[in-house]
Amino acid sequence: MAATSEAKIASLYSELDRFQKNGDYQKALNTVNKILKEARNDETAFKCKVVCLIQLSQFQQAFKEIVNNPSFASALVFEKAYCQYRLNKINEALSTINAVSEPSQKLKELKGQVLYRLEQYGKCLDVYKDLIKNTSDDFDEERETNLSAVVAAMQLWEGQSTEDLGLKDDTFELCYNKACLVLGQGDYTEALKLLERAEQLCKESLEDDPDMTEEEIEAELGSVRVQKGYILQLQGKTDDAMKIYNQVVKLRPDDIGLMAVASNNIVSLNKDQNVFDSKKKIKATISDNLNHKLSVQQRSAMACNRCLIMVYTNQYDQCRKLLKNIKDKDKESDMPCLLEAALLCREKQYQKAMKLLEEYSNSKEDVSIALTLTRAQIYLMQGNIGQACDVLQSLGDNKHRPGIVSTLVALYANMENTEGAIEALDKAVDWYKSQGGSQSELHTLLRENTNFKIRHGQSEAATSLLEDLRQANPGDIRTLAQLISAYSKFDPKRAQELSQELPPVQEFSGNIDVDTLENTPIFMATRAMKKGAPKNEPAAGDAKKEAEITKKKRKRKKIRYMPKYYDPAVTPDPERWLPIRERSTYKAKRKNKKAGIGKGTQGATAGPNDMDASSIPNSPQAGKPSPKPSSSSGASVPPRQQKPTQATKKKQASKGKKKKGGGW
Repeated sequence: MAATSEAKIASLYSELDRFQKNGDYQKALNTVNKILKEARNDETAFKCKVVCLIQLSQFQQAFKEIVNNPSFASALVFEKAYCQYRLNKINEALSTINAVSEPSQKLKELKGQVLYRLEQYGKCLDVYKDLIKNTSDDFDEERETNLSAVVAAMQLWEGQSTEDLGLKDDTFELCYNKACLVLGQGDYTEALKLLERAEQLCKESLEDDPDMTEEEIEAELGSVRVQKGYILQLQGKTDDAMKIYNQVVKLRPDDIGLMAVASNNIVSLNKDQNVFDSKKKIKATISDNLNHKLSVQQRSAMACNRCLIMVYTNQYDQCRKLLKNIKDKDKESDMPCLLEAALLCREKQYQKAMKLLEEYSNSKEDVSIALTLTRAQIYLMQGNIGQACDVLQSLGDNKHRPGIVSTLVALYANMENTEGAIEALDKAVDWYKSQGGSQSELHTLLRENTNFKIRHGQSEAATSLLEDLRQANPGDIRTLAQLISAYSKFDPKRAQELSQELPPVQEFSGNIDVDTLENTPIFMATRAMKKGAPKNEPAAGDAKKEAEITKKKRKRKKIRYMPKYYDPAVTPDPERWLPIRERSTYKAKRKNKKAGIGKGTQGATAGPNDMDASSIPNSPQAGKPSPKPSSSSGASVPPRQQKPTQATKKKQASKGKKKKGGGW
């Protein structure tokens, strides 16, 4: 009996091996179940069952089998941790891996994936460095790709740069990760070039695969294109970025993370315009599955954008609920406080918004520049320019940045506080000189400080700054000219000395004839400028050719044609240019005598005199008396002016009557 059972198990194992080689894991699972019926404690068969379940993506069932059989669990640590990882139990998977004192190579690989998902990039980098150093097999390229992804994520999300690891960029994934790394370093132009190269590499690799359709290739390229759109958005090319995002969204990619990022970026470009489209697009960012597809920063940005859409659509209560959730999840971020202040400003509660920002700033040791600038903005919205300046002055070293200095100078100039503006400029210049800041920013501040002082009549104070600029760039003629102009107002002798260093006028004037220019009237000079600069005089040998060309270019005289019957001996009519009605020979047409017949209201009769035939000459009734007397007034009334008396009486009577029925 035992021999028969062993033979049956051996036959089932050979069948299991055949199914495994063919990749038919469902039939392999059925075979394993038959083996376990014969031998319940067979550890190899149990392990095969767990592997079959994992291959069939039945991770919950596989994890359940491992937990329910603790006697076999010690040999299935990798499988257990992998099931936890695929079930998005990331912290539990890390605990399972850390429980092993000497992890195997595949367990280290899984640990690297788990640490990357937990965004512990520093530890993840150490794991992949160790793997690449101590292993060499067919998966070296995948490990390099994962390592480049970790380095790029550290630069993008944490701002941490690493040493040059000598990573290649000859594949689509490696080139894409290098582009993300360069993007995190702030080199947008180079990142864009790398993304275009990554797109080309992806097309070349996928087009060789006969099983890949055009739609699948486009979906694969979606991540590259969205990243290109993001760079274009950062460069201010919003129209190009919007076009790329809409193309990706229109394809409806299966990757919900890609769809969410593209939709969110469209919403950020719309801002407070096209709100209804933004409200539709923002729905793509609401899904529990996105928690395992996006980083913490990405999810936080999307939640903040949802809040802003609610503010724009006046959904204040829902916005406050979402803000509460954001505060609970991200207590260190300043964004929830800024959003709440924006909501209060939307409701015109500026004092409450200011109080909220002040309390939040006092509760933190390190206040972000965004909070301080928001307070200044609210003061400006209320018209309190002086308080806004005080807030900007409290920024510490940040108040010396060119943007802040420019704002302060503009605000002080608005208040006509020239001393305050000059003080802000002088302090910024002194800070850059003492702290060794950016030289380009220092030169910008020096030049602006100089221009401001010259405009406000402080030429003597401006000369020291111009001397610094000239020392930094001795060949700058513009600085020298400004310096001469400044000295000329209080030290003409020094201005005369410096003017000797100016280059000769001939270097700038070229072929300009100064005497002709001085003698040319202003209106002629303006006309000449519109036509363009005069052409150079032709050479002596080309004089004949020029003369021939000018002859050809001369316009022909227009031939004037005279009328056909023109007689030069006859003087033309002096009234020929006047309208016909205004000429002396004009005769108006005779009026129609029958024009008045048949006019008047229907049934109206003519006046008595009109009916008297005796008034008509040569009439047979002439001389006889009229059968009817004339009217008492002696004047006939035209037919159109005659009004029936009865109709008038009826109309007057009807005004006094009231309608029956109806009532109020």
